Amino acid sequence: MALFGNAHTIDPAKAAQDYARLIGHGEQVHAAYMLIRDTILFTDRRLLLVDKQGITGKKVEYHSVPYRSITHFAVETAGTFDLDAELKIWVSGSSTPIQKTFTKGVDIYEVQAILTQFVAR
Repeated sequence: MALFGNAHTIDPAKAAQDYARLIGHGEQVHAAYMLIRDTILFTDRRLLLVDKQGITGKKVEYHSVPYRSITHFAVETAGTFDLDAELKIWVSGSSTPIQKTFTKGVDIYEVQAILTQFVAR
């Protein structure tokens, strides 16, 4: 479960600037989301997951997932008592999905639509 309910969208241009060292030449960020300390970037080429670790968040793990390797995904909407929505992404070669939790500050249907746009090409 996410804490504090501060998940929100990030301006794609700002995200591209903040993560410029990770973005390839000509790659464009189409959407970005901040989830507590973690960030998700949807580029025209891949899904980039930024996972800050530890108490200080100084240790960071970057996951680059090409859309072609996503076999399927699922969204779980928030409920009455469970206020968080979840995104689960299965990548070829792995039986365990990548899971990200979104609070009510993010429209999970919008996230699903963006992912569909890139995965269904």
